[in-house]
Amino acid sequence: MKHILTLIAIMACGSSLAQSPSFKPLRYDENYANLGHDTAADWYHQLKFTPLSHNKANYISIGGEVRYQYFRFRNQDWGEAPADKDGFILNRFLAHADLHLGSHFRTFVQLQSSLADGQAETPSPVDQNPLELHQAFMDYAFSTKPGTQLTFRFGRQELSYGSQRLIAVREAPNNRQAFDAAKLMYGNKRLKLDAFYSYYVPARPGIFDDGVNSGTKLWGTYAVINNIPLLQNIDLYYLGFRKKTAVFDDGKGLETRHSVGARVWKTTAPFQYDIEGLYQFGDLAGSVIRAWTASANVSYIFRQAALQPKLGIKTEAISGDKHPGDGRLNTFNPLFPKGAYFGLAALIGPYNLLDIHPYLELSLSKKLLLSTDYDLFWRMNRNDGLYAVNGRILYPAKDGNAKKIGGQLGTELNYTPNKYLSFRQEFTWFMAADYLKQAGPGKNIFMAGTTATLRF
Repeated sequence: MKHILTLIAIMACGSSLAQSPSFKPLRYDENYANLGHDTAADWYHQLKFTPLSHNKANYISIGGEVRYQYFRFRNQDWGEAPADKDGFILNRFLAHADLHLGSHFRTFVQLQSSLADGQAETPSPVDQNPLELHQAFMDYAFSTKPGTQLTFRFGRQELSYGSQRLIAVREAPNNRQAFDAAKLMYGNKRLKLDAFYSYYVPARPGIFDDGVNSGTKLWGTYAVINNIPLLQNIDLYYLGFRKKTAVFDDGKGLETRHSVGARVWKTTAPFQYDIEGLYQFGDLAGSVIRAWTASANVSYIFRQAALQPKLGIKTEAISGDKHPGDGRLNTFNPLFPKGAYFGLAALIGPYNLLDIHPYLELSLSKKLLLSTDYDLFWRMNRNDGLYAVNGRILYPAKDGNAKKIGGQLGTELNYTPNKYLSFRQEFTWFMAADYLKQAGPGKNIFMAGTTATLRF
């Protein structure tokens, strides 16, 4: 108890180890080896770096996360879901141990517990997954030369690539996603190249029941090339996907799909951009797959102005099916995207969609960020339906002929007092347009969400 109270006090006041790195979105990317040269002797130092040998080449590092969320919806699912006047609570607990034995061998183990309370309907396994072995993998580094790395990784692990439009850890939902995978990773100063073969791990509602699953496979190669003249950075990738039972508005069955794409991006201020395009081909139960998507996110930061406003615009064109029953499926499949694709409310998924998304961010202080955006949605094709983020068909094409889905106004306030703590308040107002009013109740949605996260 004394250590827990001390940990909270350290995090609340913002003190940290001078040489301790920031926490990463993928916790296995953190490296605490430099703490072996730190003379600090407090217990938190020992938690992050506990030497197991005299030369400190063998060590273990412990970390974790506690996250609480409260949501309140009005007219959830545009009036289809049961009314819930009290809202509901989600909480997630993550704990990991990272063992290094010399410069070549490493193993990483992480447990995850995701709990839901107060939902009007039975929580899905994405919200309620009491206790699971979320990650458990080993690394063997063939090369540890400065500036060059070649590592083989095997076991259950999180995968995340690029802008997370196709492969993400699914951070926003309560239960992060993982894969049983074998991966070979090469990296130097300008190039990072991964090749992998994996099985998706579906969330199940019990305890330690997210077993090995062969129903959904993902494989591919992903290359990131930095410091390119004019383009700055470029990603090139191929992804293969196979699912035993896939369901779209124009058919269902065994799906084999291949994605080939490229992304150019720049994150340094003041002018930033992220532009991506990809093409998909394959087959679904005998039907030929031909699908595509293109996206752009362009912004500019006025660094000399008060509040350093960041003005940007996002837009996406995502193919939908053109002619039902013609033996050709044109619906794009986003594979394993980030859960909150269009905000924390996660109302719509990236299928058969055209959206335009201007946004504004203001730095109220170094620790407080205010952002607001307005997203307009249309169906790309009238002959395809509206999908959820997980690919479930919300409304099929036959339920309406209008293209306009609606507009979504969002406001978000992020407060980060230190690297351990973060708080987020979000409000979303979705104004239903013609298609939603044709297909269902078509009521406007209001969502308020509060998130508090502690990492160590």
